[in-house]
Amino acid sequence: METDCSTPGTTAPVTPEPLPAGTRLLHIGPHETGTTAVQGALFAAKDAMAAHGVRFPAHSRHPVEAALAVCGRPGMTGDARPAERHWRRLVDAVHATGDRTSLISSEFFADAPDDATVARIVDELGRDRVHVLVTLRPLVRIMPSQWQQYVQNGLRMGYEDWLDHMLRRAPYEKPNPSFWRRHRHDRLVERWARAVGVANLTVVVVDDSDRGGLTRTFESLLGLPGGLLEEVPDAADRSLTPAETEMLRILNREFRGNGLPDEIYSKLVRGGAVARMKNVCRPAPDGERIGTPEWALEAAAAIGAETAGRIGGLGVRVLGDPALLSARPSPSPSPSRAATVPAAPRIDPETAAQALYGVLAAVAAEPARTAGIRPVHRTPSGELVRVLGHRVLRRLRRT
Repeated sequence: METDCSTPGTTAPVTPEPLPAGTRLLHIGPHETGTTAVQGALFAAKDAMAAHGVRFPAHSRHPVEAALAVCGRPGMTGDARPAERHWRRLVDAVHATGDRTSLISSEFFADAPDDATVARIVDELGRDRVHVLVTLRPLVRIMPSQWQQYVQNGLRMGYEDWLDHMLRRAPYEKPNPSFWRRHRHDRLVERWARAVGVANLTVVVVDDSDRGGLTRTFESLLGLPGGLLEEVPDAADRSLTPAETEMLRILNREFRGNGLPDEIYSKLVRGGAVARMKNVCRPAPDGERIGTPEWALEAAAAIGAETAGRIGGLGVRVLGDPALLSARPSPSPSPSRAATVPAAPRIDPETAAQALYGVLAAVAAEPARTAGIRPVHRTPSGELVRVLGHRVLRRLRRT
């Protein structure tokens, strides 16, 4: 259910009025707040939206390179660093929409490091027409999802240790300084409200019990007919199971311990093994989940309550129930289903085989890069000695 809580103490259900024609709606996430589902629905309906005067100017479902470039952020481990041209391409596409309403969505805008970057984004998209949309979910639901996403980018730290660093060890910036920049939601809203003004920022508190609530909110804000936006299933967006995550975390440890190049991680691990597991293997709906210990649930709920209070005092429009931000998950009927990552998780042989196949398929997909490479057993011993000698010399020079 959606509620307008811009006036303290009111929770009356409302359907938000459409934003003025010509608005450039900038959805900044942050991560793990339904962004992928919304972006998929919007991109699938871009032609239908155009018939109603709403443009989706990005050239793909998610203009991640543009958002990373303007925020000065690198890409995922091993990926090419986004360039300024990616941002300029998006800005040009937005301005090409003319007087029509347009929508830009990327959770990586939440990674903007300072007020100057936020101001640049707003100015270059058109300050007088930008309306910022922030979607929020409770921290207790975000933390396990963000941890396993960090593991997919090379993190080697276990979940409870990671929680300890994020919640108990000031200044709470290691190993992932991006976490609180994204997920201290009151400060995120305040930072963007300073750039656009409180009248030009809307917060949507996502209700996980209302599956279609978020897409309906987008339809209302954009003045689209109800039911135009439909969820597009995306297997690649599913979370990893505890066993899959632990397998990947151990692989990350071995990968870093042996000094392999980041490019290999991008192409073979994330683009090969992980992508194959997600797309082919389907965990049971009631399967084991990554659970959060009680002390961390309490800490997250307290931060959520403080966040809701501070956002309520900013004067921005809030759609949804802010009390959800401090909500605790209902106890699992089977404790083992939501236990923290076990000490010795068992991964299904089918999943392990698919992960291995994903690596092999990624290698086979780039024959040009490997065509001139000879296996070790076919390389003359003299050449091997020369190669090894050069490597040893390079390492000695570095040290």
